Amino acid sequence: MHCYITRTASYLPGPAVENDDIQQYLGSLDGEAEIKDTVLSMNGIVRRHYAQDEQQQRTHDVYDLGAQAVQDCLAEKTAAITYLAAGTTYSPLAAPGFASILHNRLQDRNYLDYPVEISSHAGVCSSAAAALVGAIRAISTGQHSSALAVGAEHASEVLKASLIHPVDDRDQHTNVRNSQWFMSVFLRFMLSDGAGAFLLQNCPAANGLSLRVNWTHSLSFAHETPMCMKLDNRTGLLSQDVSVLSRHLVPAATKFVSSGLECNSDTLDSYSIILPHMSSFFFRRKLERIISSHSQDPLQPVPYWTDLATAGNTGAASIFVMLDHYLQEHEIRDGERILLFIPESGQFNFVMISLTAVTQ
Repeated sequence: MHCYITRTASYLPGPAVENDDIQQYLGSLDGEAEIKDTVLSMNGIVRRHYAQDEQQQRTHDVYDLGAQAVQDCLAEKTAAITYLAAGTTYSPLAAPGFASILHNRLQDRNYLDYPVEISSHAGVCSSAAAALVGAIRAISTGQHSSALAVGAEHASEVLKASLIHPVDDRDQHTNVRNSQWFMSVFLRFMLSDGAGAFLLQNCPAANGLSLRVNWTHSLSFAHETPMCMKLDNRTGLLSQDVSVLSRHLVPAATKFVSSGLECNSDTLDSYSIILPHMSSFFFRRKLERIISSHSQDPLQPVPYWTDLATAGNTGAASIFVMLDHYLQEHEIRDGERILLFIPESGQFNFVMISLTAVTQ
């Protein structure tokens, strides 16, 4: 049985925040001015959104962000949805699961005000992509005919100056980038807030564009790679070891892409566009090398598209936000193929989803 993405929606809270205004929303930390411009010049992000005001008071929590994306996705009535899958990196409560509380918030908005099967996913950037894969499989196996997949991220809640308490070991390192302090503080200029939602159904929409799922592929390489990015439940401290990222991302990603194409007897050249979750434009050349190495003509590789510069890095929500923005900004022809690629640096987990446009 086929599965189709029949509607997409994204939600970016508040006004767009330019680089010069980040600390109006996140506050300031001692010494971070020395790294701010360098980090921003490397990641290429020029604006992003925060679910909090200039007094560092949240305007939404992660459940609100997810609920708003669903509300936008379901602006028109649809058949009863019986499956809800959702993923995020940070939520205020470790339990109940993200999807459980989201279900309750949706009932408050007069959506899903009846029992549904739920699936909550935790992790870093691939958590919501894993939720999406689960929802796709729930449709494809015939167990459900209509499902929602949601990705939401509220990074500002653990990155704002009033809450973050990084270990200050700068005096122990000649290069500050090797310090634990840097591994937490630089993320304040990397991550932001947002959410997205997809409606999945076992048949295409009666009118307009749908995206048929051709296949999904997901693999963890944690058996052979060290931990790279973590969120400590005890302290709420988010950190990433950039040296581990530099060593392991490209080799693991290359093996993953090769595996996905081989397992599904597919080629990269059959795609019109690749939508990659890219945390920073620093990795742009590495991504391009992976794409070129899997293209029939490395000098004319398959193109890719990202909204990183203007939507920010919304982590687990980014592939939802990106696909929605791409569909809004581009005319998609029947039969065009789109490849979603989501790498996660937590301990190197990857997801790919192959889609084909279907127009009615």
